[in-house]
Order: sequence, then C-alpha cells, then structure tokens
Amino acid sequence: MESNKRRVISLLVDNQSGVLARVSSLFCRRGFNIDSLTVSATNDPAVSRITVTITSDEKALSQLILQTERLEVTRQVFVLDGEKSLERELLLLKVASDVHNRSELREIASIYKAKIIDLSPDSMVFELIGKPDKIDAFLKMFTDYKILEQCRTGVTALERGGMHQHMQKLRRRCAKHSCLCREPTARRESKNEPSPSRLRRATSPEGRGFMHHQKRRYDKSSPLGGAGIEQSEMTERVKTSLFRSTVSEKIKCLQSATE
Repeated sequence: MESNKRRVISLLVDNQSGVLARVSSLFCRRGFNIDSLTVSATNDPAVSRITVTITSDEKALSQLILQTERLEVTRQVFVLDGEKSLERELLLLKVASDVHNRSELREIASIYKAKIIDLSPDSMVFELIGKPDKIDAFLKMFTDYKILEQCRTGVTALERGGMHQHMQKLRRRCAKHSCLCREPTARRESKNEPSPSRLRRATSPEGRGFMHHQKRRYDKSSPLGGAGIEQSEMTERVKTSLFRSTVSEKIKCLQSATE
C-alpha cells in the first residue's frame, strides 16, 4: 500500500465571494486535513489562485481532484511536482532574548540568512523566507530558547520554466468561449426586443399568430369575436374551430367516396 506523502495542489478558481468556503468544505467532506492554504490574485483579475498543502496517497488524491473539478467555480486543478516547481514560505518568529543569548541568536540567523526585523530589550523578531524544509530546520534550532510568538504564511508555489501547460489550456479555453461570455450581456441589453423563440411561437401554425406567453384581450371588432377574452381562452376557441372544420372536411370526403 502506498504511504501518505505531502502534496501541493494548485487551483485556479473564479474571483468571487464564497469560493474559498466551497473549496475548503469539499476538502473537509472528503476527510482531508489541510496543512496550509494560501489565496492570491493572478494576472487575470477574474481568476484567483489557491495553493493547498495536504498529506494523502495517490488514490485519495485522484478522487479529490475529480471532485474539485466538478465545482462550477473551478477552472483548473493540478498537482505541483516538487522537482519542477518553486515553493516558498514566510516565517515570522519572536524569541525571548537578553544580553546573554543575543549573540547566539544572531549567529543562528546569519547561518540561515534570516533577517532581524525587530529588536527590543527582551525579544527579537526574525524573518525567514524559504522552502518548508528550511523553515522547519530553522525552528529546530530554537528548541532550547523561549519562543514567544510564531506565524507561518503557508506554501505558495509556481512551476519552473515558461507558462505551465494548464495555464495554456486555460487561456485557449477562455479565447474560444469569449464570444459566449459576452452573449448574455447583449441579451440583457436588448431585453425589450423579442427573442427568436418568441417570434417562432408567434408565427407558428399552432399559435396562429398568437403569443401564448402573453395575455391579451380582444375587443368586439376582432374577427375571432368576444369582448375582453384572454388569449388562452381565445386560443382554445381557435383550436376547437379548426378541429371541427377538419372533421367536417373528412366527413364530406367520405360521403363523396361512397357515392
């Protein structure tokens, strides 16, 4: 059986409210514990990137990706390869310090190339940017010291090289359906104009020129007769008259054939 491994999943989703809640609830329903989660904007204002770090095997991971792709807000989902991607994480660490251990803390920071962004008589604050393994090793050096506060941003990652193949697919798909994306706006602008389906219903033989979705009233001068009769009732009268005329014509044909 394959052991659980650390996985980094990158999701490209629509930039709208409630997307993060839907994605995180899906992970929760599938029984995954999220180790880290970061959300950031992309070069496209309509798309956001969600980077999730979980521990899972290959079978459970494939099922999770299939479930995530079914969400209507999801555009692309792909797993980042550790050897072909760049991962970075930010750490802010506040450690208690005094005149006795201050030089030791500076030596540890210089070895890991961490920055001292704040210094006070009783504490020091370090800033370190690097891979998660580097940050874990940096934290192990402070096991003998008193850590006051600690904050990690979580993993954010990108593929090496040029544009990732999933991003290329996304761009081609957006370009292909760009006209479809503009079609609803055009329809909303021409709300008062009748649609082709309404015109077909209005001019079809079944409708006889009457639009069934509208309720109209006809006056006494109407050739169909009736004062103040709604269109639904008028349509029933037309259908009945047409049926009677058809039956009478068939009876006449039968009588002429028998003669």
